[in-house]
Amino acid sequence: MASFTKRGKTWQYAVSNYVDGKSRPIKKGGFKTKAEAVAAAQEVEMRLRKGAQVVTKDTSFAEYFRKWIEVFKNKRHYTTYNRYINSCDVTKDYFGDTPIQKITRQKYQEFINCYGKGKAKETVRKLNTHIRACVKDAILEGLIMHDFTQKIELHYTVKAKKETDKYIDYEDSLKLYESLLKQLEIKNLSSYMNLLALVTGARYGELVGLTDEDFDFENSILDINKTWKYKKDDENEFGDLKADSKPRKVAVDKDVMLVFKELLSLLPERPHNLVFYSSASKKMVVTGNAVNKALNHVLDNLELDKVTIHALRHTHASSLLYAGATIQYVSERLGHADIATTYNTYTHVLKELKEKDESIALQLYKKKNESELDVQ
Repeated sequence: MASFTKRGKTWQYAVSNYVDGKSRPIKKGGFKTKAEAVAAAQEVEMRLRKGAQVVTKDTSFAEYFRKWIEVFKNKRHYTTYNRYINSCDVTKDYFGDTPIQKITRQKYQEFINCYGKGKAKETVRKLNTHIRACVKDAILEGLIMHDFTQKIELHYTVKAKKETDKYIDYEDSLKLYESLLKQLEIKNLSSYMNLLALVTGARYGELVGLTDEDFDFENSILDINKTWKYKKDDENEFGDLKADSKPRKVAVDKDVMLVFKELLSLLPERPHNLVFYSSASKKMVVTGNAVNKALNHVLDNLELDKVTIHALRHTHASSLLYAGATIQYVSERLGHADIATTYNTYTHVLKELKEKDESIALQLYKKKNESELDVQ
């Protein structure tokens, strides 16, 4: 049973509740009308009947979100953790200290609409995914009654990049390879990094985490086993690989290994023996902006479209698939946690290869008038 009391211009409800045999009524006030108080009390009674915990004290959405991240996401890879923190900062900037109990579906939809301006669909989707996970736990804890993220429409104004914009085709990648080899200078470590990204498919974070010891020049092997925490504001140290990535030893062509062997012999003493150390950077390593700038300078000279260093990872994988490498090998070389990740990422390439294979199959027995086909 619930009782209702008018206090000044607002109404308060008190819902009967017992804990360990003792009366512990749940009270909450501040409702403009009695009808609002009755509706809220009915929600509380319904949750109590289901055995759910009920919390009536208003809590700042941003504050709860931050604490939720620290409790449930602090063990995730630092780049993933930082993405959650960024999502929390976005909600803080928009909602301020608004209690999570005061956020409705309409208010949340307005937030998504505002955030989506100038953003791509994937960016908006990731933010909404982070918030939805937090809100569902808030419901489980009895902090709120309803999921205000349910049936929200994602609004965005920037079209997602086409797959063709994310990598360079094989013939153009050969031109880039030759150009990078010719333009290497010890004063410009960015070119060295771009070259290594192109021939290994390593991520930027993995590349800046490389040390002298990771190069096995005798066997032409690069050991990718860690990252550098370039996104952490208060840390300059090594980090683990991404949760969906595996340590791996990558074979590298001898021409590239030779230029790196020469580079390491010329580099001065550096902290942690970081190959891509930069004294001009707060993070101690060559920045992503510097690497992308150097890459696009080379691409401009080759009259090729601009891309980022991450596109070189896609370029490497796509080129391997086009050249006939198995998807299993490509998956292991990229360090993917499983082959499904590789397949989903490079579906566009595999589709083209399938069409090529089908063409071969259709022509297989149509060469009667040609010289005998040698099928191995």
